[in-house]
Amino acid sequence: MAALAAAALALSACGGSSGDSDSGSGGSAEGKTLTLWHYETGNSAMGTAWAQAMKDFEASHPGVKVKFEEKGFEQIQKTAGMVLNSDEAPDIMEYNKGNATAGLLSKQGLLTDLTEEATKRGWDKLLSPSLQTTAKYDERGIMGSGKWFGVPNYGEYVMVYYNKDMFDKAGVKVPTTFDEFTAALDAFAKKGTTPIAMAGAEYPAQQLFYLLALNKANRAWIDSFELYKGKVDFHGPEFTYAAQTFSDWVKKGYVSKDSAGMKAEDMGVAFIGGKFPIMVSGSWWFGRLQEEIKDFTWGSFLWPGQFAPGSSGNLWVVPEKSKNKDLAYDFIDITMKKEIQNLLGNSGGVPVAADPTAITDAQNKELIENFNRLSTQDGLAFYPDWPAPGYYDVLVAGIQELINGSKKPEEVLDEIAQPYNDNLADIGN
Repeated sequence: MAALAAAALALSACGGSSGDSDSGSGGSAEGKTLTLWHYETGNSAMGTAWAQAMKDFEASHPGVKVKFEEKGFEQIQKTAGMVLNSDEAPDIMEYNKGNATAGLLSKQGLLTDLTEEATKRGWDKLLSPSLQTTAKYDERGIMGSGKWFGVPNYGEYVMVYYNKDMFDKAGVKVPTTFDEFTAALDAFAKKGTTPIAMAGAEYPAQQLFYLLALNKANRAWIDSFELYKGKVDFHGPEFTYAAQTFSDWVKKGYVSKDSAGMKAEDMGVAFIGGKFPIMVSGSWWFGRLQEEIKDFTWGSFLWPGQFAPGSSGNLWVVPEKSKNKDLAYDFIDITMKKEIQNLLGNSGGVPVAADPTAITDAQNKELIENFNRLSTQDGLAFYPDWPAPGYYDVLVAGIQELINGSKKPEEVLDEIAQPYNDNLADIGN
């Protein structure tokens, strides 16, 4: 994990020399179309960088057009297996990393084995071993070893965004410990302000739940939960603390009961609109906040604890039914080039192959430095929905029940334990 620190701002070891390939499938590329799907908003760091990569791709591939189709995260999450098993599969797409997503599709034979390309094009040298964790999957679909089925070109982590103006008005200082963090939440709640913008209908709530568990966890527990290197007791101190504390935070007014039905976009728009002092979410929001927040000053800080959800970013994957695989490989190369990596970093992203001297914005430097700090302390803990297929929806439902109080914390833990343990049995652990 510590190697991520160097990788996050490492100089590019290979320039993507194959980026000028003329072939989509061994012949002339003239008149071909590269169909590309991703779910990043246009003004996010990744959306900005990849839009430029599409322009560079067309410039270096005369006669080839990029047909970009923006998809929603949930849309791809729920339909990828069906779409990739049909003739409607794109040539290249962004897909979520982890056992339950990219691992599952690789096990089902729906993704192209990129191992040979990773070696030939130098991706294996450009990405550190820890960044490669999410790119490789074994025959069971478990990440960390086996063949390459995806390529990340950025890093990401969950942090705390805060409204500096609201903090100043309430007389709340930026916390540096978890006790100070909870004291800040309490201060806002006592003034009638719900402190945390939240989305129970999608990923943010389960990531906050996981953060609370991580405050009682160590690396061995994380590896057991994420990589099946040991048994996980869902009624042990980690998840018990997370479930009980989350439930308590709702009762104390730190998280609104109305958030059970909110989506991530609702949460982000509310924070951008100045309605909440705090948003706990990922670095993927950073560029958008820079672009859209005009009426107040904002900042970010690391979650007060050793660990936080984070890893390499999502993956470029090439569906097995892609009609233009060579063109897809060329596009991946372009996203790894120094120019695109620098743009990603200066747009509020966490690049993996940028020139450190080219990152000019102080806020962006802080974003990357915090990522380096988290990775240096071995603090990247992956994501809670990764271990089992369908686990994302299991966690959404379980955390919604904590928010609306329809089930007790111990009942929710039973509910989320069963699918996890069923998957353990299925893969033979």
